[in-house]
Amino acid sequence: MKKILLIEDNETVRENTAELLALADYGVLTAENGEIGMERARTFLPDLVVCDIMMPKMDGFEVLRLMGKDPILAGTPFIFLTAKTDRGDMRTGMNLGADDYLTKPFEERELLDAIASRLEKHDGLKRKISRDLEGINAFLKEASEYIELEDLSRNYSLRPYAKKEVVFWEGDSSHALYFIESGNVKTYKGTESGKELVTGIFGPGDFIGQLSLLNSAGTYVENAVVLEDAELCAIPRADFIRLLYGNHIVSQKFICMISNNLVEMQAHLVDMAFSSVRKRAAKALLDLHGQGLILDRPNGGISIAREDFAGMIGTATETAIRTLSDFKDEGLITTDSGRRIIILNKGELIKAAQF
Repeated sequence: MKKILLIEDNETVRENTAELLALADYGVLTAENGEIGMERARTFLPDLVVCDIMMPKMDGFEVLRLMGKDPILAGTPFIFLTAKTDRGDMRTGMNLGADDYLTKPFEERELLDAIASRLEKHDGLKRKISRDLEGINAFLKEASEYIELEDLSRNYSLRPYAKKEVVFWEGDSSHALYFIESGNVKTYKGTESGKELVTGIFGPGDFIGQLSLLNSAGTYVENAVVLEDAELCAIPRADFIRLLYGNHIVSQKFICMISNNLVEMQAHLVDMAFSSVRKRAAKALLDLHGQGLILDRPNGGISIAREDFAGMIGTATETAIRTLSDFKDEGLITTDSGRRIIILNKGELIKAAQF
């Protein structure tokens, strides 16, 4: 049963509306002013709030503003009830994140339809999104309906990229977020000495370019090049901004989708700064194997250029090759005629990554 918090200072309206919602099979809790409403919201944790605007002690705008600052309540669907039809009030409410705005007196069906619609859209955005183009388009369609941006509902298409093709260059204008449907993409930064520092290797279901779109300079902060034939979908910068700032629920879901593994990336940077080359190399091999990236089937060999592997662990290519040779001599890995790396002793490699 969905829970609705009704905040209304008029006793007659409050009791009649609560009875209407109870008959529609909602769990209802009421409050006679905004101050009490906020207290009950924190314990009741409603699925949706119906709130009057003009109330004593705390008006509806302040209730919505405080809910937006609460990490648990932020994003809860919110419908304003008001006897006023002032467009300025309506704009204020919508700017604060209100989902709908009903003028009293309202029809029974009008209220129930508004509630059902908002709950349905909210539940849709909470569903897990599959990490493929179909899932991305489904999310964009639901998001566009939720924040009422029709131009987001179009389907994005895939563009094929050949091996070694550049997706974007560091310093170019950041115009799009990219989703990887298939293939692998390497991101890296160039150093003053002309070497590459690999910042990530990404595969199907990952996004690239998100940090660049948040860059105040408006440029890509790294390079991206295709490691093997790939299919990518570009989400324009304007849509990225709308999804990020248009609505709390949409924003939370979108950030979760595009974050990839930022915590792991941060740990990787720490390893780059403080760990030995041997430890970094072992961890990189385990990461590549665990993520299923650039694996050559059927033997599961890791197919990666030695210079790219060196860039991943932040060392010279010669040092990376020497470390791999040490692992090979110790029986941890082997290589085939195509220079693919095959893990032979995962347990010992895990020990090397830990110490």
